[in-house]
Amino acid sequence: MGDALLAQARLAYADHRWDVAYTTFAEVADTGDLDTDDLAAFADAAWWLGDTDRSLELSEQVYRRCLQGDRTPVAARLAIEIGFLWLIRGEQQIGSGWISRARRLLAEVPECAELGYLHYLAVLEALDTARFDEARTMSQQMQTLATTHGDATLCAMALVVEGIATVRAGQVADGLALCDEAMLPVRAGDVERSWAGNLYCLVMALCFELADFDRARAWTDATERWCDQFSNAAMFTGICRVHRAQLLHLEGAWDQAESRAVQACRDLADMNVEVVSAGHYEIGELRRVRGDDDGAEQAFARAHALGRDPQPGLALLRLAQGDATAARMSLETALAATEPPLPRVPLLIALVDVAEVTQDPDLAGSAAAELAVIAATFTTPGIRARAATAAGVAHLLAGEPDQALAALREASRTWRTVGGRYDTARTQVRLAQALAAAGDTDTADRERDQAIATFVALGARPDLEAVAAEGDVTAPAAPGGLTDREVEVLRLVADGASNATVAEHLTISARTVERHVSNIFLKLGVSSRTQAARFAFEHGLVGGTT
Repeated sequence: MGDALLAQARLAYADHRWDVAYTTFAEVADTGDLDTDDLAAFADAAWWLGDTDRSLELSEQVYRRCLQGDRTPVAARLAIEIGFLWLIRGEQQIGSGWISRARRLLAEVPECAELGYLHYLAVLEALDTARFDEARTMSQQMQTLATTHGDATLCAMALVVEGIATVRAGQVADGLALCDEAMLPVRAGDVERSWAGNLYCLVMALCFELADFDRARAWTDATERWCDQFSNAAMFTGICRVHRAQLLHLEGAWDQAESRAVQACRDLADMNVEVVSAGHYEIGELRRVRGDDDGAEQAFARAHALGRDPQPGLALLRLAQGDATAARMSLETALAATEPPLPRVPLLIALVDVAEVTQDPDLAGSAAAELAVIAATFTTPGIRARAATAAGVAHLLAGEPDQALAALREASRTWRTVGGRYDTARTQVRLAQALAAAGDTDTADRERDQAIATFVALGARPDLEAVAAEGDVTAPAAPGGLTDREVEVLRLVADGASNATVAEHLTISARTVERHVSNIFLKLGVSSRTQAARFAFEHGLVGGTT
């Protein structure tokens, strides 16, 4: 019976049916000892299922057996992997202890491939602290070890981290080419599973850092397909959910985006603190753009508690709450502590928003100038769109509508190309301002109308200062998110007035009335004047109602 169960467990493990493998190995272990390889498979199945505590417990047993069996390099490799798991859980002291143990063991044996895995952790640290030349040197040492000892997994790891260091150092095409080369054996299945997942995640993260959304979609799709071949891939599925949430956010599917991020935070709570903090930050951003200030505040606080800098999201929340001074101070403090160019991009574009609200052309101009320099090196669509947006706002504030038009048209085209619905709408608002300043009010109205329609469809917090026309602002107590002017128009429509009559009564153009009526229909979800009038009577917007 025991032999049959063990064969069943081994078969399930080979077929990546982690739940069956785990349960069956556990049943065998209850009646007798597993050999070292089976115990290692038991630990691995537990990890894939997301039971990190059990996996670590079993892995430590395997480690001790390897030491007793004079398998020092294997024990060192296990110590590195155990330490890595503790580190990503946020347990720095325990993780560091295991890494130190691995380093001591490897110092006692001849050079072996396991030394390259120790180098890998050092490269990750160098990347985090912007020591890109050092990271490249160490990654090349990893490649030498991989070649010498015939380790395909180590070779792929070395190429990926060299690619990331090369990209961050400003050689984008060369760095991405290295990453693409590294992922060929990963796609072919020649790289150990757990490290293959790690490499997929590193490449995905790099694409989002570059705001290269087409590449980000392609690699997120590829990683999801890779995860689908396993019965469960808790860690990597959770990481994919956060990245998918970022893409859904960009595309305007905000409910789905928040659902994915919330699930990832729940599933990875005890596995990967960095990813969970990124998930909470994404939740905060989704709530911020929808006007859920309390929800955003809570999510940003949770991200911060887990070690994620809540900027620029928290600063933009303060800006939306009317505290531009606090927003600017937070962003400038964050920029002072951020040297590498890529992490500065979201901070700088947020500073442009502050400049726009405070009508500060110098602030917008300096941020736009730096973004232009960054975009000249990191020429991905997302960074180019942000740089063009910043330039457009800077020209608007400087009273240069013609130059603003050129920049904002480029930004609008690029945001549409990458599928950024909300960013496109915000750009259209600014484009409308530039068009109006240049005297093209008809085209300005069309751009503004499209932006308002997008804000309404997304359920977004409207950019009131930019969207507002003729001093129109949202009435604090008005139902349906209507503005003061829209309430005035709706009252007259409910009384049976034509557009021409409304225009005459309010001393505005018929074209403006048409735009207001269209916006009212969109906000209320109605398709006729009769339905709009019914809404007005039901909500007490017409005299004589309660």
